[in-house]
Amino acid sequence: MLTHQFNPYSACTSILIGKNATADGSTMIGRNEDSRSAWAKKFVVHAHHEFDQPQTFTSQDADHPFTMSLPTIRAKYTATPEWTPKYGLFEEDGINEYGVAMSATESAYCNPRVLAADPYVKDGIGEEAMVTVTLPYIHSAREGVQRLGQIIEAHGTYETNGILFSDAEEVWYMETGAGHYWVAERIPDDGYAVVANQLAIQEIDLSDHENYLFAKNIRDFVVDNDLATSANGFNFREAFGTRDLSDQHYNTPRVWDGQRYFNPEVEQDPESFDLPFIRRANRLIHIDEAQHYLASHYEGTPFDPVGGGSDADKHRYRPISLAKTQESHVLQIRPDMPVALSGIHWLAMGVAAESVYVPFYAGADTTPAAYQVATETYDPTSAYWIFKHAGILVDAHYHDLHPQLQTVQKDLMIALGHHVITTDAQAKQTDAVDLTALLTAANDQAATLTLTKMTALIADLITASTDFSPLNYQTDLNL
Repeated sequence: MLTHQFNPYSACTSILIGKNATADGSTMIGRNEDSRSAWAKKFVVHAHHEFDQPQTFTSQDADHPFTMSLPTIRAKYTATPEWTPKYGLFEEDGINEYGVAMSATESAYCNPRVLAADPYVKDGIGEEAMVTVTLPYIHSAREGVQRLGQIIEAHGTYETNGILFSDAEEVWYMETGAGHYWVAERIPDDGYAVVANQLAIQEIDLSDHENYLFAKNIRDFVVDNDLATSANGFNFREAFGTRDLSDQHYNTPRVWDGQRYFNPEVEQDPESFDLPFIRRANRLIHIDEAQHYLASHYEGTPFDPVGGGSDADKHRYRPISLAKTQESHVLQIRPDMPVALSGIHWLAMGVAAESVYVPFYAGADTTPAAYQVATETYDPTSAYWIFKHAGILVDAHYHDLHPQLQTVQKDLMIALGHHVITTDAQAKQTDAVDLTALLTAANDQAATLTLTKMTALIADLITASTDFSPLNYQTDLNL
């Protein structure tokens, strides 16, 4: 994510995993939404709605007055909008009633050569609108790429972004380039990709329409503007992307860290410009490992900001999980299940490293009350602020209090994993009429369990923190 009105260096980290690369045959896409250290999010379900007339979307971002017509049928979908629509909706991530998941966006950057040939469009589409005008209107991941691609070609875009799509069969990563161009690559079923604020897609085979999609006339645009020369393909990263010092310290180390985690046998340089987009992990990947990546911060290396490295090393690279994360999610579409049951929207409010991924079934018809509360300032009834409160208390005395947080996180991971197993078993005994109610109740139970334990942790952290005051004094017992 890149929220332009705030910090131009705030951005996200993403992961995409094909169905044959996971332990249970799920497809998974996930991302940390990074913007500001205190900028609350909600979690909502938009109901299925059929309108009499086509609707019109109009952005509330005054700097980018994007507008477009929408279809009459809007599918049900989950989303995580911001506490205020003043700067745009930023719905960011969700799963729709057809079992299609979308996460938008991974902010990236184009080089000046490309932008000179096709400048950004001020009233084009941007991150804040992409989920809202795409996810409710698509029936597959491939269709999601095609719909958003058509919008970008017709209306233009005012920024460079990466967009994640998945369904039960396919995972796609799409990248925009300049004002009107885009490409997308299907993640191989046995592969994974991690992305960190750079254009990541490499060689594009313009003849392979099963695995690559792209804007019409993109080959002519590339050749006519001397961006690349190739008979039937080109390297999108090299033609459209950047290769500068900020990439080496801000972006590529996060990709290196992900590939180090899933392929520790491969020796690579964290500042390399040549890290591959697609990798095959040395094992099948579990859901908690995808979450672990998004919650990581170079543990086990000198670059961990809370580790034992030198001051220079601890601040050398931008970590994956950091204080500016608003929410982190992994969208899991599981195989051989009814659509309402197959999609789980795993959501960690606030900083993933100090939060908990709670499993929310996308087939529910509403979200827990605490997840619908999002305010500009602290509110103890808000899920976002409860997680932030715990994290801030730990940060104040990190090495003393972090073990308590870790214990609660581990206990909740076990309890929530068991909750999914038992809910799945119950759902298989439930008829379609009752399934939505069952899943809605299950989501409430998961939220209640998690927030109850996090609130108890906050009480324990406050109590423990009272002895860390700088006004403390060790009194001689003999006095």
